[in-house]
Amino acid sequence: MFDYLFFDLDGTLTDPALGITNSFIHALKYFGIEIPSYEKLCSFIGPPLPDTFKTQFGFDDQKAAEGVKKYREYFATKGLLENSVYPGIPELLAGLKQAGKKLVVATSKPEEYSVRIIEHFGLAQYFENVCGSLMDESRSKKDEVIAYAIERNHISDKSKILMIGDRKHDILGAKKIGLKSCGVLFGYGSREELEEAGADFIAENVSRLDKICRQ
Repeated sequence: MFDYLFFDLDGTLTDPALGITNSFIHALKYFGIEIPSYEKLCSFIGPPLPDTFKTQFGFDDQKAAEGVKKYREYFATKGLLENSVYPGIPELLAGLKQAGKKLVVATSKPEEYSVRIIEHFGLAQYFENVCGSLMDESRSKKDEVIAYAIERNHISDKSKILMIGDRKHDILGAKKIGLKSCGVLFGYGSREELEEAGADFIAENVSRLDKICRQ
């Protein structure tokens, strides 16, 4: 059924919790904001950064842009690699590529950072390309990233694509573009969140994801 597999990065291929939470802490300290619990900070993994600063802390556009800048002060130098690949992911990707699937990273994280992360962890060999947002936060909404990935890979039949991610943004972005989607439960979204967003498939673990991707 699926020739192309679009993978989210954070919470799907890698666990970025340490780097992302530390980057938020760095930014919030700058603004003198009380640091939320670790669990609350982890809930920020997934959505575009400006949206989080606006919805969670009431920032306006200008202050959100400043928040992103402070976040990246830490992330670009340390947080980027405070990250780890989920167990079983390299084997999953190798098997799917060997089976003839075309694999693409589609993430709201800036493409520049995403390429560095994928290369650092030795995953670049499995992907056709890495598609992400721009450093000015344009093309950061998931449907925009997906549309860019489709165009970049010259895909004419959207029914051959499966979008895989751990948050509602991945599922909703896929639906907006007209793609089937699979939510994974080993990341940062709950089954309830993913089902409410309308995920076509739910993968409890990497083994189940492998079976879904081979349809």
